Amino acid sequence: MDTLSQLKSELENEYQITKSFIELFPEEKNEYAPHEKSMKMMPLATHIVEIFGWPATILSTSELDFAKNAYKPTHLSTRKELLKKLDDDYENGKKALESIQEEDLNPSWAIKNNGEELMKWSKYGAIRHSLNQITHHRAQLGVYYRLNDIPLPGSYGPTADSQYS
Repeated sequence: MDTLSQLKSELENEYQITKSFIELFPEEKNEYAPHEKSMKMMPLATHIVEIFGWPATILSTSELDFAKNAYKPTHLSTRKELLKKLDDDYENGKKALESIQEEDLNPSWAIKNNGEELMKWSKYGAIRHSLNQITHHRAQLGVYYRLNDIPLPGSYGPTADSQYS
């Protein structure tokens, strides 16, 4: 399997898993955080679904400079809005991957702050990193769910909730 096909497959797999988590999102817990230094539940879930659009940004730019970017985080308040954002951003990320060739994954892409390079990868590496971010933050969301007695869907196999229910 070529790299591009693998990225498309991984993006779709992560989308399906994430959708099962977002379908259980407890709107009454939007402001929940397990610790004062932790992100609140709704901003965390919003961040997760936004990552699905990152391949489009990565493939159409050479860098993201936080100090020079007008990006503002999306503010959502309902499960329905989260699901719509997930679907929209997944479709954007998927279309971006479908519109390129394998060699388009080779150029460099960097994250900067006011010109200072913080991280740099190939575009492939940056997209891989975004897929890892989905997994990482979804695991955080799973901890939030567990602490609130929300049954966890499986990610890469069954959970205690699906095995023993």
